Amino acid sequence: MNEATASPSAAPAIIPRPAHTISRAQISPQALKVLYRLKDAGYQAFLVGGGVRDLLLGREPKDFDVATDALPEEIRRVFRNCRLIGRRFRLAHVHFGDEIIEVATFRAAAAPEEVDDEDHREIDDARAHDESGRILRDNVYGTIDEDVWRRDFTANALYYNIADFSVWDYVGGVADVQARVLRLIGDPETRFREDPVRLLRAARFAAKLGFTIHRDTRTPMQPLAPLLAGVPPARLFDESNKLFLAGHGVESFAALREFDLLPHLFPAVYEDLEREPDGVVARLLAAGLESTDARVAANRSVTPTFLFAVLLYGPIVRLAREKRAGAPDPQALADAADVVIQQQIKRVAVPKRFTLPLRELIALQPRFERRDGRRALALLQHPRFRAAYDLLVLRAHAGDAPAELANWWTEIQELPAEERQQRVAAVTASQHADEPDGAEPAADGAPPRRRRRRGGRNRQSHA
Repeated sequence: MNEATASPSAAPAIIPRPAHTISRAQISPQALKVLYRLKDAGYQAFLVGGGVRDLLLGREPKDFDVATDALPEEIRRVFRNCRLIGRRFRLAHVHFGDEIIEVATFRAAAAPEEVDDEDHREIDDARAHDESGRILRDNVYGTIDEDVWRRDFTANALYYNIADFSVWDYVGGVADVQARVLRLIGDPETRFREDPVRLLRAARFAAKLGFTIHRDTRTPMQPLAPLLAGVPPARLFDESNKLFLAGHGVESFAALREFDLLPHLFPAVYEDLEREPDGVVARLLAAGLESTDARVAANRSVTPTFLFAVLLYGPIVRLAREKRAGAPDPQALADAADVVIQQQIKRVAVPKRFTLPLRELIALQPRFERRDGRRALALLQHPRFRAAYDLLVLRAHAGDAPAELANWWTEIQELPAEERQQRVAAVTASQHADEPDGAEPAADGAPPRRRRRRGGRNRQSHA
């Protein structure tokens, strides 16, 4: 094997069961059902990719993917609970309730000069690239010896054979896993051009696994970062969630900045950080990502709505202040959010089901400053209150809001209804005491109303 390019060898190194640590007890029962049923139907069946890597590392895999020599239509005949998906890459999804086992047919890596004219036409129909080298479609099927070329990193190109429980390694992946090195298979520039999302995958795996990116893999990453502009925004949304909502968001963000990938995903965020590297926005992002990672570690829910609210808060507030030349009100923030979101979805296609509540979270922030009267009690009942409050706490942590304000809202949530009203009434009374003469309190703790003077206009004119 060539160390620099990690080219696959003609035959795999087969690591027998006694020489590795993977046990069937660690594999999802549903994945085992798929593997055994394919084997019993006469097909090759391997657990492949990140699942094998994570098992060797002693980690619990998030997904269990299967590779086989069965064609997609043959897989569907074996499993009644199977659905074929994808145009760019044809895949089979085998459904077991909420769990889905993804099954891929071995793909070929034959060069055009190795096939005759008739086969060449078939390959042209099944495989296509754009002018930059990006793969648009790849449904040419082959053998496991060829399929290894379709994998991206050596650590993800390991095959666990259900027939004898051995691990097949064509690219030195086991050694790289043990050395905690992330290395692309083949020429790195060519592989990144085939699929620029591999730039993000390299950053994500390095962050997630604590791996070092091999020097030959990292060298072209910064120069090729602009290729992300050609990736469909919907794919970048999926990749953003994997980067930031899987428990390693802080490390992922650092990797995006290290390899100049951030301006091609979140240009407005990048501009804010370039303007003030250690400012409020940077502190808010750090606090938000740390909080999200902690929630994932505690098995608590996370949502793209809050993630993108944290990411875009700085650009939204900056634009609102520019338009209003001062502290923005809720409407100014909502209008600025519309502009920033529309610009952002051109790069990362955040669906409306997340951007609409995001807009509300941002617009609610000024309302926290009003702690008197019915408005304060009404805000506690707002359906977005909890998420908006969490954002307020992060703002206070970053120095963008008074800590006393966040503490007040923290305390009032814990009080019984009667004590809440007393606390709000106390704030209202305190504010009334500071009102100038001529102001009178309104009923139910509403903001005080000024007494209307008769003939006020004439007196003003006279004065």
